[in-house]
Amino acid sequence: MGEIASPSQLRMSFFRWALFTVPLVLLLGIASGRLSGSGYGNPWFDALVKPGIMPPGWTFGFAWAVLYVVMGVAFAIILHARRARGRATAIALFIVQLALNLVWSPVFFAAHRVEAALWLALALIILAAHTTVVFARIRLGAGLLMLPYVAWLVFAALLVFEINRLNPDAETLAPGGASTQIAL
Repeated sequence: MGEIASPSQLRMSFFRWALFTVPLVLLLGIASGRLSGSGYGNPWFDALVKPGIMPPGWTFGFAWAVLYVVMGVAFAIILHARRARGRATAIALFIVQLALNLVWSPVFFAAHRVEAALWLALALIILAAHTTVVFARIRLGAGLLMLPYVAWLVFAALLVFEINRLNPDAETLAPGGASTQIAL
C-alpha cells in the first residue's frame, strides 16, 4: 500500500488530531483551575495583597482559554508531523510541561504554597521555552503558536514573584479572620 496521501487527506488528518488535542488541553486546563479554586472568589487569594500590575480577574480565564486552544493546535501540528526528526522528544516535552502547568493551580490556589508555585513557574518557563524551540525545529508554525504561552508564563511568574514579595505570610494566611482556637 502506498504512503502518498492527497492534500485533502493530510488536512483531514491534521483536523482529526486538532479535534482531539484542542478540547483535551482546554478541558484539562479548565479542570485544573476549577478543582483548585483558582482566581478571584477564592477566599485565600482574595485576602492577598496584589501587585499594581495585576490585571482584572476576567483576563486570566480569557487568556488561559485562548492559550490552551493555541497550545492544542500547536500540539496537533506536531502530532501530525509523522516521521519528523525529534517528534517523540517534542511530544514528551509538551506532555511534561502541560503536566507541570496543570499542577501549578493546585499548588498555588489550593495548597497556598506561593514560593513553591514560583519555583514551579520558573521550571515551567524553561520547559515551555524548550518545547517551543523543539516544536519550531519540526514545524515553525507550531513553535510560533507556543510563543504567546511562554510570554504569558513569564508575566504570570512575575505576578507570583510580586505576590510572594508583598505577602511574606501568604502560606499561613487564614482568610476572614479564621482561627484554629476554639471559643468557649
